[in-house]
Amino acid sequence: MAESPQSYDPRRFQSAVPYYARYRLGYPQSLIAKVIELVGLKHGDAVLDLGCGPGTLAIPFAKAGMRVTAVDPEPEMLAACEAAADAAGVALGVKQGSSFDMPQGIGPFRLVTMGRSFHWMDREATLAMLDALVTQDGAVVHFDDEHPRTVENTWRRVLTDLGDTYGRAGAPHIVERRSPEYRTHESYFLYSPFRRIERYGVVVQREITADDVVGLAYSLSYTAPQKLGDRKDEFERELRAALAELSPEGRFTEIADMGAMIGHRNR
Repeated sequence: MAESPQSYDPRRFQSAVPYYARYRLGYPQSLIAKVIELVGLKHGDAVLDLGCGPGTLAIPFAKAGMRVTAVDPEPEMLAACEAAADAAGVALGVKQGSSFDMPQGIGPFRLVTMGRSFHWMDREATLAMLDALVTQDGAVVHFDDEHPRTVENTWRRVLTDLGDTYGRAGAPHIVERRSPEYRTHESYFLYSPFRRIERYGVVVQREITADDVVGLAYSLSYTAPQKLGDRKDEFERELRAALAELSPEGRFTEIADMGAMIGHRNR
């Protein structure tokens, strides 16, 4: 059930913008540095951040000296990305677009990054399209975070289960993931021009509060305020009640594996 230009909703994250950078985990600097090393990037190399959101990848790569083009379909995400770049003192080329309607006249790039965004794309078509934009010595990397099934992350399962009752279970990428015909990101990379795969991960831990969990929920497409609509207050009450059962003090631990899957050309 891959996304298509007909089913794709370019503004699904519009109401999530104020919550995204504040409540989602950022990518560790050591992870960014390792990707730069493994790809062999040099100062001034061109990087495309596809589905850039508020700049959580674009800005660290720009800080590392790369010439970054940040692309996203949501105008308010692009505004947040520009504001964050200004605050960080780095320059970005910010353009509206997506894997379905790429800005004209961009590229070539030594690296294309995608942070938590590949599942929204027609993955096979996207990798074929990137073949024409990535240099012969370039690569495509997918960044993501995995939350292991450990007692510390019980709050995450509470959020996921409640999200299922509010529409998550019907989200296209969740339906696809639960299908017996599901193909992983690795599968798509292996049948693409970027089939030589290596991976690197950094495990992180942080302390969060119930307010942080609610903010994280609002940063997700299926429980963003615009998606919940008039059920938003009901959802928040249920979530806070379930979290209070886990921790009356409203304090939790998050453990996540922040990972990068790098697809190189098979030279």
